[in-house]
Amino acid sequence: MSTENELPLSGLVVLDMSQFLSGPYCSLRLMDLGARVIKIERPDGGDLSRRLYLSDTEIGGDSTIFHAINRAKESLAIDMKNTDDLKALRALMTKADVVIQNFRPGVIERLGLDYEAVRQINPKVVYASISGYGNDGPWVKRPGQDLLAQARSGVMWLNGDEGQGPVPFGLAIGDMLAGAAAAQGVLAALVRRGITGKGGLVETSLLEVLIDFQFEVLTTHLNDGRRLPKRSDFRSAHAYLSAPYGVYPASDGYLAIAMTPISKLADLLAMDELADYREAPSSWFTARDQIKTLIATRISTKTIDEWLAILEPADIWCAKVLNWNELLDSEGFRHLDMLQTVSREDGVSIQTTRSPLRVNGVRAKSDRAAPRVGEQSDAIRKEFGL
Repeated sequence: MSTENELPLSGLVVLDMSQFLSGPYCSLRLMDLGARVIKIERPDGGDLSRRLYLSDTEIGGDSTIFHAINRAKESLAIDMKNTDDLKALRALMTKADVVIQNFRPGVIERLGLDYEAVRQINPKVVYASISGYGNDGPWVKRPGQDLLAQARSGVMWLNGDEGQGPVPFGLAIGDMLAGAAAAQGVLAALVRRGITGKGGLVETSLLEVLIDFQFEVLTTHLNDGRRLPKRSDFRSAHAYLSAPYGVYPASDGYLAIAMTPISKLADLLAMDELADYREAPSSWFTARDQIKTLIATRISTKTIDEWLAILEPADIWCAKVLNWNELLDSEGFRHLDMLQTVSREDGVSIQTTRSPLRVNGVRAKSDRAAPRVGEQSDAIRKEFGL
């Protein structure tokens, strides 16, 4: 890669002491921007996500989720109960630009590897800490796990139809959002370090990012007499938005329709049944279940392509709901070139995603798979004199 296209974090060293998803997602984003990520793992099994199986697929002895979130990183095996290993880790921290950890609150202090301790030996370090619910308070000792954080944050209650009860997201959104927020904070702290020469501490938690994730609707709630919204009973997609906002079954799949005046949609769908609602915008919310039920019945009479041929030329915001295979086969996805194959010397090869960022018009690409536990230990110890 030329100097002009050199990734912006090239030359920086990140020590990632975290495991599972939130911290490793942060370091993945930094790695995709050019940083060198040294993953600190226990010698006896490493990161617990190596055995966090989403399916029965195992590649090189590790889960696909471990491979996905730890591609192109290095692994240094460190026994936190071993005095010599801890001494080596502290020595390595004096040369690190960024340190990431997501231990339960109190654990990192007991190890003597918290920010204040690391700052004493490396004043320039940018230190990122991710927890479940912050560093103190009544929930601090509760497990900082994604599903539980979703449950406590209100986002699970908000999701789904009114009558179906809480609906968790089908992704670990708290972990991913926390990792992304931590990466943002790290980047900002690195910018400040470039100006002042001083490092800093960046902290976030699953609960904090899930609250921020809902900033739009929570602001409405806080300034609307704290009235709880009522989710739509039928095909709910947003608790605060009126009909037709939702997803409707066509004869061969599902069609998503966003904000659209009912009067315009009634003409395009040739629906006399919507006559009573055409000129009454307030009813588009108060009677949204009735309106959406009528629209659903009509949409079910044609294929998705037939409806798109009618709605898209009229500038109606709508889209076919794609499954993963349909997404992967679509021209829009292929054009983005977001897949890559990474491998390592023991024959492991895995297809995975690429960075969501483009720098100077170029999307970073790596060819190295996630490491085996301690795969680079000898080389790292030799390089840094540990």
